[in-house]
Amino acid sequence: MAKRTVKAGSSGRYGARYGVVTRKLTRDIEKVQRSRFECPSCHHMSVKRVGSGIWSCRHCETKFAAACYTPRTREAVSKEIAAAINKE
Repeated sequence: MAKRTVKAGSSGRYGARYGVVTRKLTRDIEKVQRSRFECPSCHHMSVKRVGSGIWSCRHCETKFAAACYTPRTREAVSKEIAAAINKE
């Protein structure tokens, strides 16, 4: 594949097409979905996206369903925020 610039990231493959806002949104989403996350069962940073909403841990081989681009759902994030507020 062709080398992309640092600024364009993975959306560099679109060239000058589709508009800058769309390319930036695509770049940010793809950066998040391709990164590694912490496994909810073994707590290793080895969870990768298998498909749309399907996540798999490469360490303990656990498969689970979650949000499409991140394995954390909005409900989980809101619970974490509530717990942090209650702790204070």
